[in-house]
Amino acid sequence: MTIDRSALGFGSGERAVYATDPWTTRGRLFPEGGSPTRSDFQRDRDRIVHTTAFRRLKHKTQVFIGPDGDHYRTRLTHTIEVAQVARALARALKLDEDLAEGVALVHDFGHTPFGHTGEDALDEVLKPYGGFDHNAQSLRIVTKLERRYAEFDGLNLTWETLEGLVKHNGPLLTGDGEGTRGPVPQPILDYCEIHDLELASYAGLEAQVAAIADDIAYNTHDIDDGLRSGYLTFEMLEDVPFLAGLMREVRDRYPHLDEDRFTHEIMRRQITRMVEDVIGVAQERLREVRPMSAADVRAADRTMATFSDEMAETDRQIKKLLFSRIYRHPDIMRIRAGAAQIVTDLFRAYMTDPGLMKSHYWVDHIAGLNSQARARHVGDYLAGMTDTYALRTHRELFDHTPDLR
Repeated sequence: MTIDRSALGFGSGERAVYATDPWTTRGRLFPEGGSPTRSDFQRDRDRIVHTTAFRRLKHKTQVFIGPDGDHYRTRLTHTIEVAQVARALARALKLDEDLAEGVALVHDFGHTPFGHTGEDALDEVLKPYGGFDHNAQSLRIVTKLERRYAEFDGLNLTWETLEGLVKHNGPLLTGDGEGTRGPVPQPILDYCEIHDLELASYAGLEAQVAAIADDIAYNTHDIDDGLRSGYLTFEMLEDVPFLAGLMREVRDRYPHLDEDRFTHEIMRRQITRMVEDVIGVAQERLREVRPMSAADVRAADRTMATFSDEMAETDRQIKKLLFSRIYRHPDIMRIRAGAAQIVTDLFRAYMTDPGLMKSHYWVDHIAGLNSQARARHVGDYLAGMTDTYALRTHRELFDHTPDLR
């Protein structure tokens, strides 16, 4: 993919006409005065970083459960890596970097303990009560569950940051009101009743670069962690022509490189090629659509920041490799089964006796709620747990806790 380097925004400080203007934000649900030193998107980012939800990401699984080692990615390190890539893309495309960074930093707030395993288990037990969706949970956290401010629940983020959080993967509704990826989670619909996030349109480009940055980061770093764990080998990477080419390139230039440096040289090239591919595609689509405002980006019939067809095929091949060699490896599946049991056991215990949620600020109120409302509160509590807290709590309540090693 060819990049127009003359159009890049590195060091220029200039925002493109299609970027989201921080000084003309659609505002917050609860009006607040502006800051003389920070834009509203800078304030959003700062509020996100100072939450308990952000700190909890430190002890939430990305792929490998915490006890596996200190050097594997957690949700927190993954989030920081996504934010770095998102900010680089935003700068190159002359977007608002603070908004792109804020969406990247908040995008995983709703994830449960034990990665996607915990999410699947919580969704299963909550199916009779509407199910569980980590994106909807992220919205609940920043609009309701964080209780820090005197005048409102949540963080009172700007419309643009909330829109990016909810729609960074594309519209949730068609023009006819049908869900684009199945039914829209009820918490999102409920919030849009009071603060319409326009679910049938695309998000701004800042949210789009945050979304593709997530793909770039976890594709690259799950390979890195897979090699570190031994579940992946360099021979296995040869199955993906793109990765095979990168390895040949590194070997030709550095024929005697040690394994750790060899791995890093592959990873840095992978990130660079993917980032440059997205920039080239975005520039081409922007030339075709010619948006004159962020509103024009939202009204377009396509995602602007995405992979080329060739890189999208590479993305599929990498995901296939990761699923077959890591995510579905028998050792990982055994650990996943144990993690799912922990989440399921805790849900059932809390539904039976809400008083067990000793630190939950709604515990006295929950006991008198119907099962639907109680289940949602229990889901909030479980989703907020870290891996370490869920393990410790399970050991306190049950005679046997699965070994997640």
